[in-house]
Amino acid sequence: MSDQPRFRALSLGAGVQSSTLLALSAEGILPRVDYAIFADTGWEPEAVYAHLDRLEEEIAAPAGIPVLRVSAGNIRDDALNPDHRFASMPLHILNQDGRPGMTRRQCTGEYKVKPIKQKVRELLGYPYPARIPKGVFVEHWVGISTDEFHRAKDADVKYMRNRHPLLDMSWSRADCARYLTSLGLADTPKSSCLGCPFHGNAQWRHIRDTSPSEWADVVEFDTAIRQGNARANATGNRLLGEAFLHRSRVPLSEAPIDHVTAAERAALRISADEADVLENGVEDGCSPWACRGDADALTQDDFGLAT
Repeated sequence: MSDQPRFRALSLGAGVQSSTLLALSAEGILPRVDYAIFADTGWEPEAVYAHLDRLEEEIAAPAGIPVLRVSAGNIRDDALNPDHRFASMPLHILNQDGRPGMTRRQCTGEYKVKPIKQKVRELLGYPYPARIPKGVFVEHWVGISTDEFHRAKDADVKYMRNRHPLLDMSWSRADCARYLTSLGLADTPKSSCLGCPFHGNAQWRHIRDTSPSEWADVVEFDTAIRQGNARANATGNRLLGEAFLHRSRVPLSEAPIDHVTAAERAALRISADEADVLENGVEDGCSPWACRGDADALTQDDFGLAT
């Protein structure tokens, strides 16, 4: 029985670290990946989609690396559709007794991890529910740098073996940013849903000040999910409190996003990326295997919410 992977696949979130891995592979600095798989939640910022197109056209295609786009649906539309099962976002909750809470985070698993696994199975020739023979696996690259090494995890299925090349190279996020800058990709965005509740004030301001249409979109969504997702309400599983996108637990249109945090002031002395870590309390970005909310996500049960 061979201990060699059937192929190499990169989990491409189109953020700084995964973009770096794609470019390093395309340049031959790292071994060539056979596929780069992008899990589309349907609600990425316009800048992420534009960057993904550029990666595909300028980096991946010339190196013969297919970029495969997979999706489990549109997370925004699903949250507002009473007829659609919805994997909950980590919304900030104000309970009826005034206590703060946070809903369970299921979105990463449903909209990112699951479709990537389905595609890997398909590429292996064993689509679900087919049994994958023992010893058949892929080498799966995940973009985690040294400043977030604690987020590196093994895959939870035997047919995927996670590898973290940036850790092997001892590269930090700053190293990745310098490398991308050298390739003309200094404007690589952070990958996360447009209305991710883990955004800090700087990110909310950036949306408001640079993309009025996207700002209007997230403000509208914030209002629409005040009583929780539509499917739960339609089935009588009402949220016992109010839901918000901003951590202040007030409507996004009124939230204190112009408040400059201590982390932002610290950015005068350290890099902006490090400031994001300080501001959010967790690393930024939303890789399928390294969601920024892993350190913060709490279940509804923790705050007496309906489940």
